[in-house]
Amino acid sequence: MASAVRFQTFGGTEVLEVVDVDRPEPGPGEVRVEVVASSINPGEAAIREGRLEEIFPTTLPSGEGSDLAGRVQSTGPGVTGVEAGDEVVGFSDRRGAHATHTVVPAENLVPKPAGVTWEEAATLYVAGTTAVAAVRAVGVASGETLVVAGATGGVGLFAVQLARLAGARVIGLARRDDHRLLEELGVEAVEYGDAALERLRELAPDGVDAFIDTAGRGSVDLALALGVAPERIDTVADPAAAARGVKTEGNAQGGGAPTLARLAELVAEGALRVVIDTVYPLQRVAEAYEHLATRHVAGKIVLRME
Repeated sequence: MASAVRFQTFGGTEVLEVVDVDRPEPGPGEVRVEVVASSINPGEAAIREGRLEEIFPTTLPSGEGSDLAGRVQSTGPGVTGVEAGDEVVGFSDRRGAHATHTVVPAENLVPKPAGVTWEEAATLYVAGTTAVAAVRAVGVASGETLVVAGATGGVGLFAVQLARLAGARVIGLARRDDHRLLEELGVEAVEYGDAALERLRELAPDGVDAFIDTAGRGSVDLALALGVAPERIDTVADPAAAARGVKTEGNAQGGGAPTLARLAELVAEGALRVVIDTVYPLQRVAEAYEHLATRHVAGKIVLRME
């Protein structure tokens, strides 16, 4: 048997349950993975609450979760390049990662580098590829100034580091409690609030070149007030802002498995730091999402299956 997160109806964390299910069998081109760790994402909460039905329709009862890291347990017909026992990083596009065992297409998996922990590997797909897409969307270049709103969230922390690797000067908007973390990453920190616009203008008197919004809450308004061109603003938190000419590129444009492989390599090389806020056992998945909902999270929340 396997354990898996399910919800029978849309709602808050009270609808989440961990149930016993049969271990799934891989079909042609598929692999069964014994999941060691997974991470949680705001989009998964929005799907469970029924807020993304127009974009991601849900058949109930539904599973949950995209990010995964684990060991290959068995392979289906036609699978090559991966075999039982391999340690892998990957993703489920069937909402099946919050489980002890899941089946995914072999093409959704890449090798887990030996120097990357299970918890680190489990954070890389959704947040990491979203950050890659956002940094690419705003076209940040060496010597330019980028502002990232929500800089200490899951996507934000990857985005600030990727922009720094590209040679950009990065200013991060975040809670004051998280400023030291940003400074450790070479990012200048600014607190949210009424004074943020003035403080950003002081820090960048020659202007801000690009802006990434991972937080919503008026961040696009702030970017436009700074004089950033709409085509150099990307938001992953305010899709309605597309009507104002800004970009809304995210995980779907992130590059999938090849990008995931490169992110894992960067972590193994020490060029990219993964920040993990808290690790919860699978049975406490509802508590993990309640923590996420506080928006007082630095980095990623991880579920550990073992």
